[in-house]
Amino acid sequence: MIQNEFRTKKDYQDAMKELCAPLVNYYSAGKALLLIGTAAAHYGVKTSGLEGFSRVLWGLVPLWISGEGSSLDGYVTEGISHGTDRNHPEYWGDYGDGEQAYVEMGALAYALLMTPEKIWEPLTAKERGNFERWLLQINSHRISDNNWLFFRVLVNCGLRRAGAAFSGEQLEADLNRVEDFYLGDGWYSDGLTAQRDYYIGFAMHFYSLVYAKVMEKEDPVRSERYRERAKLFAQDFIYWFGVRGEALPYGRSLTYRFAQGCFWSALAFADVEVFSWGVLKGIVNRHFRSWFEKPILDCENKLTVGYGYPNLHMCEGYNSAQSPYWALKSFLILALPDSHPFWKAAEEPLPALEPVRTLPHAGMIIQRGDDGFVTALASGQYAEWEPVHCSEKYEKFAYSSYFGFQVPRSSYNLNQAVPDNMLAFVRDGYYHVRRRCEEVRSGNGTIWSKWSPMEGVEVETLLTPCGTGHTRTHTIWAKQACRAVEGGFSLPWEEQSELVTQEKEGEASVSGPAGISRIAMREGTGMGGTVFCEANVNLLYPRTILPYLTYEIPAGTTRITVYVEGICKMEDTANHEK
Repeated sequence: MIQNEFRTKKDYQDAMKELCAPLVNYYSAGKALLLIGTAAAHYGVKTSGLEGFSRVLWGLVPLWISGEGSSLDGYVTEGISHGTDRNHPEYWGDYGDGEQAYVEMGALAYALLMTPEKIWEPLTAKERGNFERWLLQINSHRISDNNWLFFRVLVNCGLRRAGAAFSGEQLEADLNRVEDFYLGDGWYSDGLTAQRDYYIGFAMHFYSLVYAKVMEKEDPVRSERYRERAKLFAQDFIYWFGVRGEALPYGRSLTYRFAQGCFWSALAFADVEVFSWGVLKGIVNRHFRSWFEKPILDCENKLTVGYGYPNLHMCEGYNSAQSPYWALKSFLILALPDSHPFWKAAEEPLPALEPVRTLPHAGMIIQRGDDGFVTALASGQYAEWEPVHCSEKYEKFAYSSYFGFQVPRSSYNLNQAVPDNMLAFVRDGYYHVRRRCEEVRSGNGTIWSKWSPMEGVEVETLLTPCGTGHTRTHTIWAKQACRAVEGGFSLPWEEQSELVTQEKEGEASVSGPAGISRIAMREGTGMGGTVFCEANVNLLYPRTILPYLTYEIPAGTTRITVYVEGICKMEDTANHEK
């Protein structure tokens, strides 16, 4: 466990060094591969080793800029020399279209762009030629038409900065293509999709802000455009963060953890003052503190795969044991000089924010409770390529920074299907939930959606924030009678004996040391129940219990309205800004 207050520049330097220290023992003989575990991704072992080698650079580069070094520094140029040498057994590879290695090139190019004196100048002429040739592969192949374009931007900018061969034509084409993803009001899509998740902040804006700072003399117009868009986005994105620094668990790639806050670090790096420097510093500091209070490290202080605790179950197929080190992007603040106003400012709490805020581009209504936590009512997002647990990561009715959300172990038993904040229809013992919305409309503080969980059933759902909770009104048309189950927020627990449950007609609730979760009928008929969920299905807590209502849906049209609320119990509620 790393003990750190995350207040001063030295605190961040110390934390980065501590995260690097255990990795020394996991490099390959030629130092080109870093493999810290056996959890597999959909790409091969060598690319996984490249991933480990490259992603550490997201934190090493700003550490170097700050004037400090780490125990890994001596391995970097040796690893690049061997990894880009076709005649070396640890050669990273020659690639075709769409290879994962192009993602990892982004980190190496970032280092080349920001600290050529560390990874370029120490190389021999032959080694530089190998490195250049290996990176230039990205210009000759198709890559994903989304945030990956910025990896090619970084490669060409980095090679240009080093005085090596690059493609100005490709650079301009990729930057122009990114413009097609801009939606307005500071929001992008990550490619031509309906996703509006953390990739907007930790990819689209992060890379554009790095570009805006490093390339501001060469491309002042585009750099200023990126800064102005980031200002707009910040005014919405701040609503995803609670007063204690925790961010809203939502969407994919959550194993990158404190990369959720790298947008704020990039704002500071690009000298964008949208809030006071004290407010920005408070967001970053509290975010780091919130993460390092959680059991996210193993016994050697290596980052684990998971979210609030080690958990392979919730992760995507592109998450290897090395993947979480993308979190190090948030250490970009170390690149700020000691004289920067970010370091000079006193940490401040969040500014006054609206208790209810509609984010149309994200398809969300954000509620901020007196307890300082965040709830998002959501409808309409969908990842076309359907990553694992796509429905649960994008299509629940509500997401909470305190209660987290759950992903199923199976769809055949309620304790394994665990449909928190979902309406699940049961057919042949299988639980069917909302996967995508056919139509979505928002206005007047509500979100309406039309969706179908299975053949013969259509649903219209209206979500409305209501005080400390929210209401859900469902109009259900069923071709034949069926049963449905609707879950509230799942409540964490440590000992079952500490829980008090209530199950009755029209209501279910559970209370314990962690808080209260309740779901109650306002219109219609349903029977309340509670279920102990399969272990490790919640992203934040390994043990949870779920209150739910069961409905018998007749053929024809049925209207149901429920009230759902979750109340946390925190001893430091009155002092959560400190």
